[in-house]
Amino acid sequence: MSPTRPPTDPPGDDTLDLRVDDLVALLTRGAPPQPPAPDTPTPGTPATGTFVPGNPATAAGNPAAGTSAPVPGTPAGALFRGGHPHRELLDGDLLDSVASWSPAATPVGSFRLVPVRLERDLPLLTRWMNDPAVAAFWELAGPETVTADHLRAQLEGDGRSVPCLGLLDGTPMSYFEIYRADLDPLARHYPARPHDTGLHLLIGGTADRGRGVGTTLLRAVADLVLDHRPRCTRVLAEPDLRNTPSVSAFLGGGFRYAAEVDLPDKRAALMIRDRALRHVL
Repeated sequence: MSPTRPPTDPPGDDTLDLRVDDLVALLTRGAPPQPPAPDTPTPGTPATGTFVPGNPATAAGNPAAGTSAPVPGTPAGALFRGGHPHRELLDGDLLDSVASWSPAATPVGSFRLVPVRLERDLPLLTRWMNDPAVAAFWELAGPETVTADHLRAQLEGDGRSVPCLGLLDGTPMSYFEIYRADLDPLARHYPARPHDTGLHLLIGGTADRGRGVGTTLLRAVADLVLDHRPRCTRVLAEPDLRNTPSVSAFLGGGFRYAAEVDLPDKRAALMIRDRALRHVL
């Protein structure tokens, strides 16, 4: 039987993306103009910095950035000028020092994200990528060089994507990519907000699959993002719609289904966990 998909809504019909700034403009119409805040870029000032796209496939993409930024709800195109991110989005560590994030206490044990070190972690990650259940969606099966190239693109990039091992009670058992969704090619396919942060996940061992561990870790990692990235208002994911266990895990982990999006390599479910709803869902 084919899997049942959630109802399809157009990406722009996400009611939580309503523009508050339009209402403010109506209420303040006629008021004397206010000088720009000291850190507000002057309209028309070109941004600096080079935009290096993440993995175009985005199935295991490469994202990251920032400080003060445009009003939430800003269309993705407004985050860039001439193909480059606004300068204020590129202000140092793009993901607020993932390596320094504290462990999370979860019902299945103490969980911690540890950034990947190629020389230490490549054999383990290559083995996971060659698991047929993983390879079906990550498409990184093959020799160590395949996994190494995928990791190196992130490790040698500008920090918009951080590949991490997920350690449960000190044992590596999962792989996460924490990335800046607003600076990733994904941002061309949904109404991005500054500092949107994305997740990719795989569970390495078969013993940890199918018993709710992934759901627990998705909630824990989304909470870590929101706790350590105060400017991030949403955590996103884009699992393949065919991967129904993954979509279910995100729903169970406090994410809501927002839309179906056509990406270059897949039709994906756009899943969102909102800071405003983190204690409700």
